[in-house]
Amino acid sequence: MNLFQAINNSLDLALTSDPTAIIFGEDVAFGGVFRCTVGLQEKHGKSRVFNTPLCEQGIAGFGIGAATAGATAIAEIQFADYILPAFDQICNEAAKYRYRSGGIYDCGSLTIRAPCSAVGHGAVYHSQSPEAFFAHCPGLKVVVPRGPIKAKGLLNSCIRDKNPCLFFEPKILYRSAVEQVPVKEYTMPLSTADILVEGDDITLVGWGTQVHVLREVCQLAKDQLNVSCELIDLVTILPWDKETIAQSVKKTGRLLIAHEAPLTSGFGAEIAASIQHDCFLNLEAPIERVTGFDTPFPHMFEPFYMPDKWRCLEAVKKLVNY
Repeated sequence: MNLFQAINNSLDLALTSDPTAIIFGEDVAFGGVFRCTVGLQEKHGKSRVFNTPLCEQGIAGFGIGAATAGATAIAEIQFADYILPAFDQICNEAAKYRYRSGGIYDCGSLTIRAPCSAVGHGAVYHSQSPEAFFAHCPGLKVVVPRGPIKAKGLLNSCIRDKNPCLFFEPKILYRSAVEQVPVKEYTMPLSTADILVEGDDITLVGWGTQVHVLREVCQLAKDQLNVSCELIDLVTILPWDKETIAQSVKKTGRLLIAHEAPLTSGFGAEIAASIQHDCFLNLEAPIERVTGFDTPFPHMFEPFYMPDKWRCLEAVKKLVNY
């Protein structure tokens, strides 16, 4: 399966195994713009897979109500760029519902999916990575998969998790790779980072699409610089796995964080501050961040905006030569 097929398979299994599960959003009844829900309404019925008006605030609010009433609510925001009209519902209602009601009400069975990040031609409204906005909101879980196997396992976990989850899917990965995804139901742990490449000289941290960029950087650093990189996929933005990164940095003494979102207050800043605090005496160089720039996401200048392998490799050279 590729990534969108793995998502579709996860949603199909959720609808099959859980009679309370419903899927809703803009165009999901027709399969969605990325085909993630194709065939689900025909198989499970119009009362369980249905379209909504073009109103992200309404989609989130409906999801909160449905989850509170006992449904397993799986919402789709068509593009993560358009999740901001729902920001109030997600951060002031969903994230706080259990807390402010003293446990009387609970919308923990709400999962919100949204395609995110650059796609090569999306420009300002179809390319953004908004994960850091929601990382500042206790009560949510925020997850970004890197490929089909992880996507299915993590989405299954989010749907079953008893906290509201945001599941950001890097849209450029939907059709970019095929993996041998188990067809049966399985879950993968949230808030557990994955060490994909072990190394001794520098720790590289990313999530989503950026993991694949950094994997190339690991090879380039080995071939051109004779530098051994340790690559970590953060997997979950909130709550994030600080321990795995800290243990790696204590071994390597250097840390590079890369993400597509702008530099200022990107989630890399939180990682850098935390690791600097916990690993100060282990660091051989200042922590480096390679990110998008503090501008709106460009169209024709996208190749210059992206934290590509060459920018990341330059940061590796800077770190090892500090």
